Amino acid sequence: MRHLKQIHAHIIRNGLSNDPVLVTKLISLSSSHSIDYSTLIFNQIQSPTTFTYNIMIRSCTNNAAPHDALLLYLIMLHRGIPPDKFTFPFVIKACIALDSLAIETGRAVHALAVKTGFSTDIYLQNTLMDLYLKFGLLDCGRAVFDKMRVRSVVSWTTMVAGLVASGELEAAIEVFEAMPVRNVVSWTAMINGYVRNGQSYGAFELFRRMQIEGVGPNEFTLVGLLLACTELGSLTLGRWIHEFACKNGFEMNVFLGTALIDMYSKCGSVEDAVKVFEEMPERSIATWNSMITSLGVHGHGNEAVTLFTKMDKVNARPDAITFVGVLCACVNACMVHEGLEFFKVMTELCNIVPSFEHYRYIFELLGRAGMWHEAYELAENIPRNKLDVCVWRALLRVCETHDKAELGKVAYERIVELHSLDDSMPPNQIQLQHHCFEREVE
Repeated sequence: MRHLKQIHAHIIRNGLSNDPVLVTKLISLSSSHSIDYSTLIFNQIQSPTTFTYNIMIRSCTNNAAPHDALLLYLIMLHRGIPPDKFTFPFVIKACIALDSLAIETGRAVHALAVKTGFSTDIYLQNTLMDLYLKFGLLDCGRAVFDKMRVRSVVSWTTMVAGLVASGELEAAIEVFEAMPVRNVVSWTAMINGYVRNGQSYGAFELFRRMQIEGVGPNEFTLVGLLLACTELGSLTLGRWIHEFACKNGFEMNVFLGTALIDMYSKCGSVEDAVKVFEEMPERSIATWNSMITSLGVHGHGNEAVTLFTKMDKVNARPDAITFVGVLCACVNACMVHEGLEFFKVMTELCNIVPSFEHYRYIFELLGRAGMWHEAYELAENIPRNKLDVCVWRALLRVCETHDKAELGKVAYERIVELHSLDDSMPPNQIQLQHHCFEREVE
């Protein structure tokens, strides 16, 4: 970035600030480092062109600023600067990056593309399909697909992936089988479709076909197959995929390594999971979470806690999932003091708002230690906010497990008092528990 700023200064000193080619190139280069700096340069342009707007819209979307991208698009239209065939896909991608409220904006962009004669551009059509399918508008996505005069492998794959994501496995299979050409992304999307729909054996059968047709897998293909192994609970198949990856020169990167750890853990081989973890050159927070949770679930509480403490040494910042894993480990190892300390670190140092799972493990920890009064005091002293029900519901769940009828009744009464039951524990379920507690107390 320092070199780019030096170049920018050189451009200014030589009176070239209004050179559209130079400034546009500078925006393009700086956007990958600092979107704020790109915006600063852009705002100094007296008469930005469509091309310049396109670069800025794309940069905002790529830098997790889709709202800014849409704002630039609206400013562009307001100033009478005509969009071209590149503008529309960039704006649609910004809509995809937002929530479902952006679908109406996407429809408006689509309508303008039709009006201006750019709706038949294949890149735009692929992006429109992605938009509609992501937000569950299958008919709209299918309509775009059916109207395409020319379809690339990306077009077909987008349709397959969208149908898979919407749970339409049979429709996805039909489109997949009709594809004139398939690439590794197409095969992987379909393999993931089988896995997501509980047909793991179908995923392996498709992988066999993929190999017969001479299409080599990528890391995403192998991760999908590892998920299938997890669903099947097959350690043998999981080890075969691991061996396949090693023999075919796959690097043990964060994505593949974490998937292997998760598979080995859920298939019962924590030793293999630890070995993969130790061999990984780089680890993401998801990798740490998977390994800590694996150790905790398999009764290696001390090892999980030790691994958690190592995170600070490598500047890996724990998140809410990390603390769920380490609290679970503390419960299984009956490490009451350590669990309470981790809960304190989570809330006071990491500023993480506890969820139902965090409270459930803390109450379980206190319950196993017979510290029911402390559990009640913790719940009672939580500041009154929207988490009240979450806290008391967690305590109620633990009281049910340990047959603590009287405290459970108190927890139930607190929930009723707050008048805010959520879907994860329906009112009739709590009412049933309440009657059980009443009978036990009587």
